[in-house]
Amino acid sequence: MEIKTLVIDIECSPNLAHVWSLFKVSVSLSQLMETGGVICFAAKWLDEEETVFYSDHRQGHELMVAHAFDLLEEADVVVHFNGSKFDIPHLNREFLQAGLGPPAPFQEIDLLKVVKKKFNFTSNKMDHVTSELGIGEKVAHEGHGLWVKCLEGDPEAWERMEEYNRQDVLLTEELYKRVLPWIENHPHKGLYLDEEDVCPNCGGSELEKRGFSYTGVSKFQRFRCKGCGRWSRSGRRVGSVERR
Repeated sequence: MEIKTLVIDIECSPNLAHVWSLFKVSVSLSQLMETGGVICFAAKWLDEEETVFYSDHRQGHELMVAHAFDLLEEADVVVHFNGSKFDIPHLNREFLQAGLGPPAPFQEIDLLKVVKKKFNFTSNKMDHVTSELGIGEKVAHEGHGLWVKCLEGDPEAWERMEEYNRQDVLLTEELYKRVLPWIENHPHKGLYLDEEDVCPNCGGSELEKRGFSYTGVSKFQRFRCKGCGRWSRSGRRVGSVERR
């Protein structure tokens, strides 16, 4: 059984409020006029050609949310950039409001966490990281004005939003592939392939024996994947001592 990995990115509308200043603003609930929500999302299955896009503008909010729910229901793993704090909690709120309940459990890989923990880029913003790695750049647009035009129903603005959203998903997928050997606690591909001696991150079977891994009392064969470069170790001990 192949692991089903979904790459996803959402876009949300802003909250609207009455304010009296542009600096050091603290907004009370009485000033809040309208809360924001998910207005669109793009997603694709890892290594598949098609990227899907759903929006308030095209399908309507209820159907858009239902499509997001169905995709997460089907996924074993969900890859995103800052999705642990943004995309998934926003989608969960939409599911709760729609009375859908939680989707089937899935594992998350948040690439922002990987970038922050493993590397020292000048900025951890995805556009900077992917540009530095030569992967590509986000779609340029007019900024906040694009969201305003989309909320006003401007068809051309929605075309730019779709292009922007889809590109973010493609960048996220390519960034995932680039940092794959650096991801700790990646869902072990062997569990889904029913194979023990494969790379835990990419599932590759070309493992090169490269020394040994040691714990306090045990010794394990160490491997390096010829495919993605991930280091791993055998689950079988090749030596041990009794702790006294």
